[in-house]
Amino acid sequence: MFRPRRPLADSPQDRVPITRQRLTDYLRLLRYARPYWARMGLAFIALSMGTLLGLLMPLVVQTVVDVVLIDQSLAQLNRFALLLLVIFAAQAGFSFINRYHMAFAGERVVADLRRQLYEHLMSLSLRFFADRRTGEIVSRVTNDVTALQAAITDNLVTLLQQSLTLIGGVFFLFWLNWRLTSIILLGIPIITLTMVFLGRKIRRAATEVQDALAEASAVVEESVGGIRIVKSFAREAYEVSRFGSKIEVTFQAAMQRARIAAILAPIIGFLAFMSITVTIWFGGYEVIAGRLSPGGLVAFLIYTLLVAGPIAAFSGLYTQFQSALGATERLFELLDTPPDITDAPGAYPLPEIVGRVTFEHVSFDYGAAIPVLRDVSLDVRPGQVIALVGPSGAGKTTLVNLIPRFYDVTAGRILIDDHELSQVTNLSLRRQIGIVPQESILFSDTIYENIRYGKLEASQAEIEAAARAANAHDFIVELPAGYQTKVGERGIKLSGGQRQRVAIARAILKDPRILILDEATSSLDSESESLVQEALERLMRSRTTFVIAHRLSTITKADWIIVLERGQIVEQGPHERLLAQQGLYFRLHSMQFRTEDGVSGQMVMNLS
Repeated sequence: MFRPRRPLADSPQDRVPITRQRLTDYLRLLRYARPYWARMGLAFIALSMGTLLGLLMPLVVQTVVDVVLIDQSLAQLNRFALLLLVIFAAQAGFSFINRYHMAFAGERVVADLRRQLYEHLMSLSLRFFADRRTGEIVSRVTNDVTALQAAITDNLVTLLQQSLTLIGGVFFLFWLNWRLTSIILLGIPIITLTMVFLGRKIRRAATEVQDALAEASAVVEESVGGIRIVKSFAREAYEVSRFGSKIEVTFQAAMQRARIAAILAPIIGFLAFMSITVTIWFGGYEVIAGRLSPGGLVAFLIYTLLVAGPIAAFSGLYTQFQSALGATERLFELLDTPPDITDAPGAYPLPEIVGRVTFEHVSFDYGAAIPVLRDVSLDVRPGQVIALVGPSGAGKTTLVNLIPRFYDVTAGRILIDDHELSQVTNLSLRRQIGIVPQESILFSDTIYENIRYGKLEASQAEIEAAARAANAHDFIVELPAGYQTKVGERGIKLSGGQRQRVAIARAILKDPRILILDEATSSLDSESESLVQEALERLMRSRTTFVIAHRLSTITKADWIIVLERGQIVEQGPHERLLAQQGLYFRLHSMQFRTEDGVSGQMVMNLS
């Protein structure tokens, strides 16, 4: 089985080293924001103005303390209070402009990325989806793109704001009193190194918590998804025990994180209060010595707090930037995954076909050493019903998957009406092929929309006609909402037979010239099987049909039967001739009917 060379990473919260390639990916990501640079530029200007106004506020407070409170002038107090209100109002206005336009740019970039990512996903072949979990792919479109939004908007804004605050705050600190500023700056490396050291331990512990919680969540997902198996084997207590052990591991990891956090908070608090104490003591000394005014000391304390904020924020920004780099790498890994099946240069639209299908010495493998199909040659006339039988793993499903070009042949070629598949466009090819799988997949929408999927421009009358031909109209109109009934996820609100008939109606509406059936009645009860079989017979009329047969009793009327074993055609012909040859088909037929007769006999004995 084919496996990707490098699996997608598991979590947008992974911490990744910052390398040149990842920085290149990040710059590539920023290009998605290029159409919105005007809004982002306006947001940056508003941010800068608001930050500069915030840096002026301590100077106003200094003036209030030094002039107004000492002179005890009510008029001056009113003027400076009004000035503070104007500053705060202007800050609020600039903050609104900044936040609104950055949010707009961020959401637009996210929408553009998700649209491009989904469009690319739809272009990838079945091989890609066969080797990746659905949840993993969904996570790329949702979680990773959300992580990137902060990287190109909020984090950039925060980085600029904190940088301006830090630079401006340090400038004013030196301007107010360089001696006191120098003493304070000496303590910053100690505080910073302590925060970085313990912060890494907390992040490592947090990652362990997330990993343990992910394992516990996987248990929940598996047990809920397979609840029928859990109930049928009476394994409720086992599943509870299994989940409990995972939760205990999560608890232990969480407590390790809590212990580190409990140590970090008091240490950081002590260092911070010690810094404030030193600032107040030495600042008071400078006031007594006449080198700093009382208002200057108050302004100095405010600037100290302003500078402390960015220093603490940079550590968190670095962590978020690491997460964004990991998400960026995974996003572009997916976007750069080339489709296996693409239109060849000069490919032309397949004209309307009559349905002749020719296999010329076709071989195929999934990249493994053992081929799945070997030197298969077929010539199917238009309108024929071809049944494919053989042991499990013989290559039946693989063979029919080559007809709509879900995979490319390894050797040989396939032609439809003398048009080689690799030379026509995939869209024109697949528009003329219909597939009804063994387990029909419906979308979580209405019955009407599920049938209309076969022909988006179909009218209500056409949809109802297709439903009647599929023996689905009667049960649909009996539902409370009729054709507007929601079928639930994967059609869970309908029975198996109802789902199959809706799927058949969808195929009838598409009106394909070539039809592929994967034993659409194998898992149905007798009544549903009869209705579905009748609908299938209507669908198969005048179409070239390939039927993958698991129950040989359903293919006795097939025009031609192909018997596959180990990827090769070992027998072919009509039903009676194959039985007469007493080969593999005869053995499969005898084994299946002997089993069915034995089961029937046992049922009779049990009933009697």
